[in-house]
Amino acid sequence: MLTFHNVCLAPSSFQLTGIPGLESLHIWLSIPFSSMYLVAVVGNATILAVVRVEHSLHQPMYFFLCMLAIIDLVLSTSTMPKLLGIFWFGAGDIGLDACLAQMFLIHCFATVESGIFLAMAFDRYVAICNPLHHTTVLTHTMVGRLGMAALCRGVLYIGPLPLMIRLRLPLYKTRVISHSYCEHMAVVTLTCGDSRINNIYGLSIGFLVLILDSMAITASYVMIFRTVIGLSTPEARLKTLGTCGSHICAILIFYVPIAVSSLIHQFGHQVPPPIHTLLANFYLLIPPILNPIVYAVRTKQIRERLLQILKTETKIK
Repeated sequence: MLTFHNVCLAPSSFQLTGIPGLESLHIWLSIPFSSMYLVAVVGNATILAVVRVEHSLHQPMYFFLCMLAIIDLVLSTSTMPKLLGIFWFGAGDIGLDACLAQMFLIHCFATVESGIFLAMAFDRYVAICNPLHHTTVLTHTMVGRLGMAALCRGVLYIGPLPLMIRLRLPLYKTRVISHSYCEHMAVVTLTCGDSRINNIYGLSIGFLVLILDSMAITASYVMIFRTVIGLSTPEARLKTLGTCGSHICAILIFYVPIAVSSLIHQFGHQVPPPIHTLLANFYLLIPPILNPIVYAVRTKQIRERLLQILKTETKIK
């Protein structure tokens, strides 16, 4: 590791601190975090398995749900094993390239998830506002293209972030990152160089993804609600809105923690650092945990298939 004027370093690795300020509680914190990670993995793997074996679920809505499950598995797995390693073994050391790769995975797949929610909103809009054209518009090929478009957008938007850090900001004030994973701003604040371009680019991407996606989703649901209000009977309205219930819950689960975390980061200067870090981790864990639960509870086909599997296993035992 090289030093520059005994102030700035060119480190080959960083040291993640886990939850700063709560180091003495790391072993206890590992219990809820490991439990939540296990629930997230089992829940999303179950959704993938159920949709795969149940042919009646081979529809656009459930294909998008499978994409969400894969994304949630990537998001949780990109951070939780390392965090648990810090909690259990104090293994906070992470190579520079591994740190940038983790940063890319986190921000890229969060962007992809937002894109999938937008695609799901489009699916619900066509299904409710133009039901006769749903099967011709949302074909399997179109679903695949929408998923690929969300992935390509995530790679295109987030790919420059680690590259700009690697090429433009090689020197750092310290190699200690007061965080549990390599989040973009946590790394950029340690650099010695001019990070304004990185900050502007990061904020611009946040605006493009979160603000514009949420506005487009809101617009689609405004049109959906207008169509639902025009239905003849209250029963028809409730049944139609019921098909959107799981999607609305999943959207709130995804966007609300991001909004709360962003507001606290910008304005909550009196909030202790451990709270910031805990919220950042919950933001990556809450959607992977709750999405499978929401869809299993609110979606009749998934719920019935799960009950059927459980009954079969009980009979075998």
